[in-house]
Amino acid sequence: MTVQGYDPRTGEPVGDGVAETTAEQVESVLAGAAAAFPAFRSTPPGVRAQFLTLLADRLDAAAGELVPLAVAESGLPVPRLTGEVARTSAQLRLFAQVITEGDYLEAIIEEADPGATPPRPPLRRWLEPVGPVLVYAASNFPFAFSVLGGDTASALAAGAPVVVKAHGSHPALSAATAELAARAVADAGLPAGVFGIVFGDQQGVQALRDRRIKASGFTGSTAGGRFLFDVAAARPDPIPFFGELGSINPAVVTPAAVAARPEDLVSGFVGSFTLGTGQFCTKPGLLFLPAGHGLGPALSAAVEAAAAGPLLNARIAGQLEKGLAGLAEHPGVSETATGEQAPAQGSWASPRLFTTTTAELRADPDGLTAEHFGPAALIVEYTDPADLFAALGAVEGSLTASVQAEPGDDFPLPELLEVLGERAGRVVYNGWPTGVAVSWAMNHGGPWPSTTNSAHTSVGATAIRRWLRPVSFQSVPEELLPPALQDANPWGIPQRRP
Repeated sequence: MTVQGYDPRTGEPVGDGVAETTAEQVESVLAGAAAAFPAFRSTPPGVRAQFLTLLADRLDAAAGELVPLAVAESGLPVPRLTGEVARTSAQLRLFAQVITEGDYLEAIIEEADPGATPPRPPLRRWLEPVGPVLVYAASNFPFAFSVLGGDTASALAAGAPVVVKAHGSHPALSAATAELAARAVADAGLPAGVFGIVFGDQQGVQALRDRRIKASGFTGSTAGGRFLFDVAAARPDPIPFFGELGSINPAVVTPAAVAARPEDLVSGFVGSFTLGTGQFCTKPGLLFLPAGHGLGPALSAAVEAAAAGPLLNARIAGQLEKGLAGLAEHPGVSETATGEQAPAQGSWASPRLFTTTTAELRADPDGLTAEHFGPAALIVEYTDPADLFAALGAVEGSLTASVQAEPGDDFPLPELLEVLGERAGRVVYNGWPTGVAVSWAMNHGGPWPSTTNSAHTSVGATAIRRWLRPVSFQSVPEELLPPALQDANPWGIPQRRP
């Protein structure tokens, strides 16, 4: 069998597809990752940093070959994908910087203290890689959350071999990117099992159940992520599963903001929820506006003028159509506007905007706060802060939450930020959440169902922490300690000595 990609703009197949990985080949990939781990984990940070930089350079050099493949299989435009290649190589270079600086190891050295209560022996603690990692590539970012995306970059930086389960929406691109990665592994003089890839859904499950895989990262749907999360937890040896799932990303506008800049609010919101045909995990799906806001005509006009766009695949298109049909039929919801009519061929979607009230949302939170992955959003009108806070209490966890306010705003902003901070991993003030900076301070995570583990981020420097575990060495002779914990400090990394 083959994994076949399709152009979502036309519905036509792209190329001849990529052969599914056989069970024997999956076994070979897993064996290679396990065999590579002892040597790879022991490589000095500088060696891994050079390898990550080599991957980044090779990816940039291959953009002219890879971007057309991505366009054909995703329907995304060239400028967007060209920028995504640059983001992906920047992620690789960021993690090269992270491991070169060495703070990520959290090396701590404590001398013995017989007078402590209880007496303290000599202790040395650091973080070391968990073992081979399984990464599930995402559909909506064919580069940045795919074969050489953030999960792969952070795991390789940690010293963990990576097995990628390629996404079925872009198999040709995944195969070409994997070939590039394999050549870079060989040219860096690293064991071949440092990087591997498998094609096929059942092959991804087979790999997740294998005891040689010690952790996994996923970006995708709530249903798919929950299934895999349960598989990881049901193993005889349960493993960490870092899943990024559904996110509704509520945005709140105060009355003062409506009065001060109505045009900016309309253009910013519509631009954000339709960006990339609404297929960003940070898309604002709920917009809380004060009753009597008066933005209805402008919002409708902006949505009606918005272009239709291709979705990533037919499955996403079908799920969106079904979900929005149910939302349109909801007795407490009215459809406010529909954008440009979508072509009949391929997997296109028109922007759509709906309106409801806080009372309706509280009465049916499951129905009205469900994520609709595509260019659709729901306006929720509130009467006062207490009414708003009650409605926000019915909204589940999200990756982001946004506030639009004004200087001197008499709205209870501290309380609002506290409420939103309890429900999101990133709170945005006077901005829109689409777009995630790749940086040290970024957090791309949040409470369930946005992620399976809100303690970690999947974007930014600290994403490496997911693939590391702490180990303490008690009374171990100097010559037997890992380099990062030796007094000579041959790796030259920061060591904390309380």
